[in-house]
Amino acid sequence: MEYDHIVIRYGEIALKGKNRKMFTSRLQENVAAQLKQFKAIKISMHRDQMYIVLNGEKPDEIIEKLKNIFGIQSMSVAIKTDNEVELIKQAALHALQSEQNAKTFKITTRRTNKEFPIGSQEFNHVLGGHLLSNTNGHSVDVHHPDVEIKVDIRAKATYITSRKILGAGGLPVGTAGKTLLLLSGGIDSPVAGFLAMKRGVQIEAIHFHSPPFTSERAKQKVIDLAQRLTEYGAKIKIHVVPFTKLQQKIHQEIPHGYSMTVMRRMMMRISETVAKDRDILSLTTGESLGQVASQTMESMHAINDVTNYPIIRPLIAMDKEDIIKIAEQIKTYDISIRPYEDCCTVFVPKAPKTKPKSDKVQYFEGLIDFSDDLKETIEGIETIDIKKDIGIDKELNDLF
Repeated sequence: MEYDHIVIRYGEIALKGKNRKMFTSRLQENVAAQLKQFKAIKISMHRDQMYIVLNGEKPDEIIEKLKNIFGIQSMSVAIKTDNEVELIKQAALHALQSEQNAKTFKITTRRTNKEFPIGSQEFNHVLGGHLLSNTNGHSVDVHHPDVEIKVDIRAKATYITSRKILGAGGLPVGTAGKTLLLLSGGIDSPVAGFLAMKRGVQIEAIHFHSPPFTSERAKQKVIDLAQRLTEYGAKIKIHVVPFTKLQQKIHQEIPHGYSMTVMRRMMMRISETVAKDRDILSLTTGESLGQVASQTMESMHAINDVTNYPIIRPLIAMDKEDIIKIAEQIKTYDISIRPYEDCCTVFVPKAPKTKPKSDKVQYFEGLIDFSDDLKETIEGIETIDIKKDIGIDKELNDLF
């Protein structure tokens, strides 16, 4: 007898009422996409759980993939048996013996099949007695056991599990619309993308590239960050914006105190144009309130003034240390700290305004005609498809 299933439990999805089917269907699609390399497995859906039939595949490798899928609250390897007492006894014994370091145990029976002849509490005692009789050195501890053997007796079969492995939580990616992530090469924006995905948002990314002031290695860093984020969802498109000419003009023509604000307003205008063309409903940034000059309340107000799009800021109230912890957890941190500058770190004024006035920004912008520069920049956007576990497939963006 061996573990032949993985039981997947839903989290927040279970509260979705009439919309639950949409969430569970999307979760099933995401699970299938993550596990496509495991050719033998079969996935089945039930109202409150999902089951993966292993068909000989190794459960540990599959569980490592499942840990990255939003919408999964927890999972367990399981033995499936017929609803026969002796078979359930054998499976429970195997589950306990598989936990080599466990000395104490607890049996918890859930009997949704009311035709099963033994009640839940009585069956706990039956199984506990069987395990004590067939092992040495084990004892029952109903309060703080080393392992809890769970027996789920359903209409057509019984599932026996021991360990509960925590999942990523959240909602399945693709259930909450699409956002355009302003992805720099820094620490913050990949974390913002990760947290948006955790709420079910599908992401595309936009990156502002300023060669020769930013190198191809800086661009590759952003591609690698997006590649890492695909581990938590589907493929990601990156729209790479040739920002050099426009950024130089801003630096030359706008008073230095306001050049950072104007630069970010241009980024918002370009991002909104891409979002509209792609039927994307929001923008997402890695801004954290007060972290740098462009992230004060006054700066964000002046920058937001150019777009009516909702701007999602998952990190807005987080400390830098908290952001770094998540970056380390999702393995973007080491990529982000590669020493290659992005466009936000070139042409940085010595004394950027931390409390820019919207009317002054509009006045300085009004003195210069940026329309042709914006048009040329948008027409030069390149799109890169970042595919999970495959690599990248480049193609020129002919959307405009």
